[in-house]
Amino acid sequence: MKQPVFTGAAVAIITPMHADGTVNFEELGRIIDDQIAHGTDAIVICGTTGESAALSHEEHVECIRFAVKHTAKRVPVIAGTGSNDTAFAIEISKEAEEAGADALLLVTPYYNKTSYTAIANAVTLPCIIYNVPSRTGVNLQPATLAELAKLPNVNAVKEASGNISQVADVAALCGEELNIYSGNDDQIVPILSLGGKGVISVLSNVAPQQAHDICAAWFSGDTAKSLELQLKALPLCHALFADVNPIPVKWAMNRLGWNAGPLRLPLVEPSAAVQQSLENEMKAYGVLK
Repeated sequence: MKQPVFTGAAVAIITPMHADGTVNFEELGRIIDDQIAHGTDAIVICGTTGESAALSHEEHVECIRFAVKHTAKRVPVIAGTGSNDTAFAIEISKEAEEAGADALLLVTPYYNKTSYTAIANAVTLPCIIYNVPSRTGVNLQPATLAELAKLPNVNAVKEASGNISQVADVAALCGEELNIYSGNDDQIVPILSLGGKGVISVLSNVAPQQAHDICAAWFSGDTAKSLELQLKALPLCHALFADVNPIPVKWAMNRLGWNAGPLRLPLVEPSAAVQQSLENEMKAYGVLK
């Protein structure tokens, strides 16, 4: 059995920016503290929601180092270090390991559309493989995950294919050799019901306690409560994905009073319709007065 890196809800944390577009580390620290205070079970730094694709190499590593130092072992820090360039992914994964990250999140190589073992073999940290075919153009098949799970430090998969039947096949093929996390906030409970260990969450940015509680209720045995909380969150989850992530969630964080700052191109501000939808759903859910 492979011990999960975390159990519960990990926040795929935004990267706050100053008005000039540079990383706002002071605000990042404030957000990390607030997340931990409200039950978040792990911090995922430099994931898609953190605009990793628009960060320079130096910024990427600096964000990882900052998150590790600031979190100070209160919860695990998982560093997004995947790339379509395997050599670069290995380099930044090694830097994340040296910085003290607790695990790596490795997206399947986009554009090149190939699978991999080279990154996992280059580090000793637990590796969470991220399957998100809507972005990468490749769907990591259950049989492939079963082979990758044979590597000692391939610890888990973040499943964002949206295909629950596929997740069931992964669970059946891999058993306790591969932990499963939901990569979609609207599928937390379905994946927990298949033996999942939690979620890597966008929702957690604006509702950390609530995302944590969906998982905590499930693991305490109150599956009815977990389902109730999941269904209550659905309208806000949908609103947070009404445009390309992290466009909506970063607007939402600014609306909640955080200094989330601007997005980096090619991401742009959400439309007025998306903003209104977010406003309505955050009020309905109770995170915005």
